[in-house]
Amino acid sequence: QVQLVESGGGLVQAGGSLRSSCAASGGTFSTYNIGWFRQAPGKEREFVAAISWSRGSTYYTDSVKGRFTISRDNAKKTVYLQMNSLKPEDTAVYYCAAGPYTRYSSGSDYYKGSSYTYWGQGTQVTVSS
Repeated sequence: QVQLVESGGGLVQAGGSLRSSCAASGGTFSTYNIGWFRQAPGKEREFVAAISWSRGSTYYTDSVKGRFTISRDNAKKTVYLQMNSLKPEDTAVYYCAAGPYTRYSSGSDYYKGSSYTYWGQGTQVTVSS
């Protein structure tokens, strides 16, 4: 059982930066792939970024490539999402999620919410224009 707690959301002006954190407890954190998803009001949840458990391979949705960076510190059981050049359309509740590496057979699995077993409660990111 893995518990995830997000933090670091907030209100920022367009063009600004935020760094969100996802702290884990329980389970063997280093064997889990970690993803960030977001959900804006009235919209479906969408994939943002993910990082693999072993080599730290990273995956991003096209709209955040070059602006967001995902990283992990297994010793601290924490994953970070550095968000730069934020845009109003980035406004959403951001969730981190963990999935055991055994459930992933291809890179496409990282983009699917169904690949993740544990979810955090979310952190609000609001970008004003």
